[in-house]
Amino acid sequence: MCSNATYDIVIIGNYTKDTIISPSGTRHVDGGGFNYGAHVASMMGLKAAAVTRLSQEDVRVVDALTRLGVTVYPTYTSHSTDMSLYYPTSDVDERVISVTHTAGAFTPDQVRGLESRAFLINSSIRGEVDLAVIRELRTKNALLAADVQGFIRIIGAEGALMYDGWPEKREVLSQIDILKTDAVEAERLTGKTDMEAAAQILAGYGPKEIVLTHSQGVLVFADGQFHEAPFCPQKLVGRSGRGDTCIASYVCKRLSASPQEATIWAAAVTSLKMEAEGPIERKASEVEELIARAYAASAG
Repeated sequence: MCSNATYDIVIIGNYTKDTIISPSGTRHVDGGGFNYGAHVASMMGLKAAAVTRLSQEDVRVVDALTRLGVTVYPTYTSHSTDMSLYYPTSDVDERVISVTHTAGAFTPDQVRGLESRAFLINSSIRGEVDLAVIRELRTKNALLAADVQGFIRIIGAEGALMYDGWPEKREVLSQIDILKTDAVEAERLTGKTDMEAAAQILAGYGPKEIVLTHSQGVLVFADGQFHEAPFCPQKLVGRSGRGDTCIASYVCKRLSASPQEATIWAAAVTSLKMEAEGPIERKASEVEELIARAYAASAG
């Protein structure tokens, strides 16, 4: 990587070729946290870059982001990360994920030349982003955020994605400014079913802010205070990518707003995203309208 460009946000993660199977049928969606997040940054008018790994046959994803004004730094590999997401019932939080191929691991060279106000590590599976990459990012004068899923999920028997212990938890979390987790992951990491208690424990490892998503909304713990906002989609179609969209929305908004404002913004963006499959394709003005209509009390 040999670019000295400066961005508002750089998002790092493998592209995932998602096959979504549910009672309503089977769909194929271009996924990956970097993809969901880059769409958010573009919608918000930020100068964004995406660092990703994928097969050349999936270059359409790179082209689509480029058309949105996102600078993409791709590494082409023999396979993209192929992921199957099976929803056996109408409960969108009940799902089974499996992986058949991965696009491999990032290296420090892939981020060394990049400068940004914020970096978001949005990987899917342990091993994509290791401590060497995190240490390289930590040398930069930037906000560093990460989604915990890319550190505690591993590929188990027959390709099933499963949770595992996290030997490097203390070392990684000590270097992260904003940590995103969901309620299930938070319980696995802390042993606490109470989300506020879990968030406080995770903050004790070093992150200044914890962004915790759950089926009903988002809970943020920042500066010793909790902020919360519900999801309010008019219809629930696109569950996959919910957390990726939420953390990208939060980090992007935190560049110019308080934790409370960023919490509401993230909940609203994520609500609109969940009304359709794939990354968000709405306008910032629609987010503002939703906030004025549905979050006025929270904003006040």
